[in-house]
Amino acid sequence: MRTILKIAGMHCESCKVLIEEVAAEIKGVTSCTVDVKKGTAVVEHDKADMNLLKKEIEKLGTYTVTIG
Repeated sequence: MRTILKIAGMHCESCKVLIEEVAAEIKGVTSCTVDVKKGTAVVEHDKADMNLLKKEIEKLGTYTVTIG
């Protein structure tokens, strides 16, 4: 499955790395590609809990995540 997350509040390469690392720790996520300029993350997964991923990303800082 593929889910696209819209992530507000990203501004640098460090944001990208942090979010990709958090996504990699969620059970079922096979890959996560963050595009800081577009404000998106493309998550490839096998029935991973996207709400859990959203919460974990938002815990990192001033990010606002929309699943869509």
